[in-house]
Amino acid sequence: MPPRTVYLETYGCQMNELDSELVAGRLRQLGYRFTPEASQADVVLYNTCSVRERAEQKVWSRLGEIKKRKGDEPGLVVGVLGCMAERDGEAMIDRMPVVDILCGPGELDKLPELIDNAVRTRASLSADAPARRSANQVALQGDTSRRSGTLAAAGDNLELLDLSRTISPVDEGRSRSAYVRITRGCNKFCTYCVVPHTRGAEMHRPPEHILDECKRLADAGVIEITLLGQTVNHYRFEHGASVSIGGVAQPQKGRTYKGSHHRDAFSGEHVTTFADLLGRIHDEVPSVQRLRFVTSYPRDFGDDVLEVIRDSPRICRYLHVPAQSGSNRVLKTMNRGYTIEEYDEFLDRARSILDQPEIGRPLMISGDVIVGFPTETDADFEATIEMVKRSRAKNQFIFKYSPRPGTVAYDRIPDDVPEALKRSRNNTLLAIQAEISDEISREQIGREFEILVEGFSRNEKKKRGVDVKPGSGMVGLTVGGSSPALATETETEPAGLAQFSGRTDGDQIVFFDVDTSATPADDLIGSIVRVRIDDAGKLALQGTRIK
Repeated sequence: MPPRTVYLETYGCQMNELDSELVAGRLRQLGYRFTPEASQADVVLYNTCSVRERAEQKVWSRLGEIKKRKGDEPGLVVGVLGCMAERDGEAMIDRMPVVDILCGPGELDKLPELIDNAVRTRASLSADAPARRSANQVALQGDTSRRSGTLAAAGDNLELLDLSRTISPVDEGRSRSAYVRITRGCNKFCTYCVVPHTRGAEMHRPPEHILDECKRLADAGVIEITLLGQTVNHYRFEHGASVSIGGVAQPQKGRTYKGSHHRDAFSGEHVTTFADLLGRIHDEVPSVQRLRFVTSYPRDFGDDVLEVIRDSPRICRYLHVPAQSGSNRVLKTMNRGYTIEEYDEFLDRARSILDQPEIGRPLMISGDVIVGFPTETDADFEATIEMVKRSRAKNQFIFKYSPRPGTVAYDRIPDDVPEALKRSRNNTLLAIQAEISDEISREQIGREFEILVEGFSRNEKKKRGVDVKPGSGMVGLTVGGSSPALATETETEPAGLAQFSGRTDGDQIVFFDVDTSATPADDLIGSIVRVRIDDAGKLALQGTRIK
């Protein structure tokens, strides 16, 4: 069978971007080629997200668009991966027979086999029925064939997918940042969230696997690593309780913690805590210049973690800690598991330990807020406004509530806040946050920061005629329907003054000019330079590189 060409489009969070990278690496190992254009592919895959309605609508639109093409190309294989596949199950194929493959996020290790079976099945279909029939290749965690196994056994091959990650030397001009997963799934069961149902129970990867992955990334030229988890600060691996299958240590099922914020909240003999893991990566992988992590859960965030960050110069002073609401009543309805007072206490504690603006290391906070959650009153919304003002986050990701099928809120809590009121509250909160972001940005004027250079700024790319398309840096993949810019964009650059963009360790965007006749762009991208901030706006800082 000739080599197949794959188009992979990714929606949603960093977890999905990492999943796509792992899948792409495995398929390349098997001889598949990747293309950034769906029209050039004979295998089209959509890695989906169920957290936001807009992302889902885009996927449905893509499936509708490809239906006609499949009528003309009987051998075309279409697959839906990720959370939409897991949540909707085979009902998706009933609605859209154009879909040949359904693969949940917990079954991605099976994707090569599913694709091979689908290709063979489509080749056997008669030419008059390609769009009406699905190859019907399905791998979902809900399948009864997987329920009989232990949780560790179910994770066996999925852990091998992480361990078999293809890591090539970083290309010139390409991003030197990478994601590393430390936990999978979630145990929180917030009433608005589908993740525990689609990604399964919380499981923590063995620390040696994580460290090995970080070392291999560093050897390949990566200088910034972001650790990923739904509740990343709950990482805890008990070595005496580890299980091996086929000689491979398995992830462990997470626990529900109700500890204090003191140093010994999660510690114990033969246990690697999140603080331990951060410290080990920082100390044992010194060529990683920046270590980040997302997303943090505001309860049970130990002082031990904050102290490791404080004492480790290469761990970023940036915390993404969603509050979701400022109202205790709404938080309880959301089943968030903490009060707003506990959230405030955490931010106060984090700032007291980590905020050091005098040495160019201010602590930057970001978060998520849902407005218009069912039963939210004017008083609840006012409490959220006050929370946003108190927390003074660098940015808040603010969303109108939309019911997500498969969640408790969808099934049991009527969506009783009118759409117009949701929109009004959303706009009000966005305006308040914009003022706060502007204030925080202007506070940085005159300070000096170490900046990780990511590439030309968007405006500079437009000046040079480069197609400006946001992406994850994965060649041949797309994020949200757009392709990443490739490394070749710098090959024919004109010499002279050029604007570059980078980020502080607090995740603030910085623009600055460099004379590329003296410093070639390829030498600059992926390096860390010192920049003095001269001006600021709501979304970015403007500075001058210090020689």
